[in-house]
Amino acid sequence: MIGYLILFSSSFLAATILPFYSEVILYAMLTQGDHIVLLVAIASLGNTLGSVVNWYLGKFILRFKGKRWFYFKDQQIERMQYWFQRYGQWCLLFAWLPIGGDALTLVAGIMKVRLSIFLILVGIGKSVRYIAVAYFAYISQGMITHWL
Repeated sequence: MIGYLILFSSSFLAATILPFYSEVILYAMLTQGDHIVLLVAIASLGNTLGSVVNWYLGKFILRFKGKRWFYFKDQQIERMQYWFQRYGQWCLLFAWLPIGGDALTLVAGIMKVRLSIFLILVGIGKSVRYIAVAYFAYISQGMITHWL
């Protein structure tokens, strides 16, 4: 049970602005023979919910734009909004990317993307990523027959 909590927590933290790598923990648990569907579901849920934190931050972050400690410059925000508008909500399917994925979820909050749409698109993208990790974990362990 503690292993599942660790997987959920690491997946959650990996989706926030904190640097964390949940794939390593998922891989390790998969190679120990734990149930693949449950592990992928836990990792996907944790990672998607962690992205919701970024969405909420984005939703309220522009209130602090005039503060001296505010991290983003106006030009950076405008550029992020431009790219998000250009490619639309579908780019949230790529929120799993290690570089730029967290920024997409933050910008989605800034752009006021509906939470229901956000959850569906981000959830699909992150689930596919964890399915791929599980697939490669099983291939590397020679356990491909578990997939058939």
